[in-house]
Parts: sequence; C-alpha cells; structure tokens
Amino acid sequence: MYRFLLSRQWVIITLVALLLVPTMIRLGIWQMDRYHERSARNQLVTDALAAKPVPVEELAAPGQAVTRAERYRTVTATGRFDTEAEVVVRRRTNADDRVGFHVLTPFVLKDGRIVLVNRGWVPGASQTEYPEVPAPPRGEVTIKGRLMPDETTEASGIKNLQGLPERQIMLINSEQQARRLDAPVLGGYIAQTAPEPRGGSPELLGDPGKENAPLNFAYALQWWLFAAAVPVGWFVLVRREARQRAASAAGAENADGTEDAQPAAV
Repeated sequence: MYRFLLSRQWVIITLVALLLVPTMIRLGIWQMDRYHERSARNQLVTDALAAKPVPVEELAAPGQAVTRAERYRTVTATGRFDTEAEVVVRRRTNADDRVGFHVLTPFVLKDGRIVLVNRGWVPGASQTEYPEVPAPPRGEVTIKGRLMPDETTEASGIKNLQGLPERQIMLINSEQQARRLDAPVLGGYIAQTAPEPRGGSPELLGDPGKENAPLNFAYALQWWLFAAAVPVGWFVLVRREARQRAASAAGAENADGTEDAQPAAV
C-alpha cells in the first residue's frame, strides 16, 4: 500500500519535510536568542533609569567610553554652558518625526573639563542654515540628564559627512569635539532632562524606548509550531494518498469482477 513513498515525487516531498523541520527549529532558537538579548537590554535600560543620580565625573572621563551598563544612567553636572562653542546635529527628528536639529552645547565643569550636553531638538526649515536656538541659562547651573555613549558611523549608520555648513555636525562624538575645542572632553554626552527649558524649546529628548522582546518570543513559538506541523502534514498527505490508491485499486477490481460475471453473448 505504501510503495508509492519510493516514487520520485514522494521522495522529494519527504526530503523537503526532513529539511524543513530542523530549519524551523533552528529559526525558533534564533528568535528565542533574540528574545533573551532584547530582554537583557531592556533590563539594562530599566536598571539604569531606576539608579540613583550620580555626578557625571564618577562615570565619565576624557577618552573613556560609556559602557552598556552606564548607558541611560541619570547623572548630574554643575558648571556653565559655553554657547559660543555650540553646534547643532543635522537630520534629527522629534517625537512627531519632524526633521530638525539637536542642540549640542559644551558644558564647562568646575574643574575646567567639558561634558557635551544635548539640550534637545529644534526645528530647522533648511539644512544649510543655522537654526534659531534658544539660549540656555547663564552662569553656574546644575543640570540632570541621561549619560549616553559616543555616536559612531558603525553603531548608528549615520555617515560623518564632511564640508557641512558652519557649526553643523552629523555625529555626537566626544573625541571629535575634543579636537575641535582643543580641551579635555568627557567621554560620551548627556541627554538633558532637567531643568526644562523656558518656552519648551529646545524640546527635551523623550524617554528611551524599549525593544519589543515579546515579539521575538512569539516568533520563536510560531517557528516551533510550524516545525511540529510539518510531520503532521506529511502523515496526513501520506494517509490521504494511501486511501485514494486503495479506493482506485478496489474500483478497478470491482470493474474486473463485473465484466467476468456478464453472460456470454448468444
């Protein structure tokens, strides 16, 4: 009854099924790995935001990269804004996906070192002209914000274009700004969260978004269900083929028996 499994068609179907099962299992494992990676990153964000604020000098230093565990940590800094050395970062969007600029202002600490502060987003009708940027508070002030790592082309995908209009940059990078300012600049930068600017401009950056880890978990389960469905589907097809062949064979035998039973013509 099952000799048809040795036919070319069924050998191919069986081989494809045998190939699909481990492939789908492996895809499910990959999605589960992605789920754990994203969950771990989300937990780092949660822990960083919940941690007690510390002075930025405790976590950052010139030439020192901001680690994954330090990213999004709330830090404070006391000093003054140096608006004469202020620049804007091109092609940045706000919460409404409007394209404009981020305002990057050097913040001079009490010991003379500098930390870069992203004061937020401002609109810009033209990418060739310097936008209107509200001034920060004058004199000594204490700010609070999230510690962020330096931006690089490799990590962000943003090309560091050359020949830009004056006081415009593409990436927030402490090493590049240290060369421009010819001064010691702490690694990374602060995304300011307080005090809020007068008039709401620049627009402060929103809370960091979390990755959709449950989606990867759902994909993993989906792949594993597909893997389980393949042998079930193969079995159903085999049984249906066997029944059809058995029915065809029975029909042929009945037809032969009927012909044998007919009386001979007179």
